Amino acid sequence: MPSFELEQKFPDKALVFGIDEVGRGPWAGPVMAACVCWPNLEIEPQLAAQINDSKKLSAVKREKIYELILNSNAIIGVGQASPEEIDRLNILQATFLAMKRALKQVEGQGYRVDYCLIDGNRLPDWSWKSQAVVKGDSISLSIAAASIVAKVLRDRLMAELGEQYPFYHWGKNAGYGTKEHIEGLKKYGVSPYHRKSYAPIKTFLAEENTAPEATSNLSEKGTEFLF
Repeated sequence: MPSFELEQKFPDKALVFGIDEVGRGPWAGPVMAACVCWPNLEIEPQLAAQINDSKKLSAVKREKIYELILNSNAIIGVGQASPEEIDRLNILQATFLAMKRALKQVEGQGYRVDYCLIDGNRLPDWSWKSQAVVKGDSISLSIAAASIVAKVLRDRLMAELGEQYPFYHWGKNAGYGTKEHIEGLKKYGVSPYHRKSYAPIKTFLAEENTAPEATSNLSEKGTEFLF
């Protein structure tokens, strides 16, 4: 189970943010990142006991824990990169951009960022002091919490987009290449929210069918989330 063992290695009073992302693999929608920090590593034991890698939690459990995180004393930032940015930058750089926006949101709230613990084995090229943590969402409470925040918010966003484009079933598949998603692509073609640089979408772009037009509201600056 995740703990504060990594966070405790940093100086007292340091604000250590766990950072994770969700949405690198889907064919549609943004990539979402979140950063989470508990000042002085103060967290209710009952909440700490429930936090885990978001992939190991049911949707109902994630939603419950997400609300508990928001109602705790955690400092939270969220950022995203749009499908257009993913196509232009590549998914890795777009992921780093979403992480940067999450940290910038925190700084915009008046908090400093002392250290970053980033899930994975790659580090962004930025000025914040950072450490990559392989399988960090199973090790660090801060990273695991960030994975839950990012997952819940992205799933909610994809459900909203799915109401505009119900034939792709994004409310169920979150943009991943499921059978229902593929059937929607075959019948209606590619939407403005699809990642056109992804190989499966390139194939569908060759088809004549096009999805009903819509203007993407995924700002290049990232959606602002209210907590």
